Amino acid sequence: MTVGRTLRVFAVYLAGLAVALLFAPNVLLSLFGMPETTEVWIRVVGMLVAVLALYYWTAGRTEFLPFARASVLARGAVPLFFLAFVIEGWATWPLLLFGIADAAGAAWTWMALRGDASS
Repeated sequence: MTVGRTLRVFAVYLAGLAVALLFAPNVLLSLFGMPETTEVWIRVVGMLVAVLALYYWTAGRTEFLPFARASVLARGAVPLFFLAFVIEGWATWPLLLFGIADAAGAAWTWMALRGDASS
């Protein structure tokens, strides 16, 4: 397992999420118990997620370790933010499922970084 592979797999996840947010946002929102929307902001988020997917893919292809380390911290913080959003009543609990995906990706990258450091 390489650090780059963990980042590329996460990039594929992000790309799929971006496609859903850009082209069928209400399908995704309904799956997570969130209200449908006609506002453009959900598609703006989809475009930002697509940009992140490109960054993750590029960092993965080049084994860019500073990005990988930073991504572990950033992705590890996502579930904490989402939990705060739920506690504050700004979102419903299904949002936490996205946080689990981020936490799992962060843990996988962290383990790969540890493996690279020990070899």
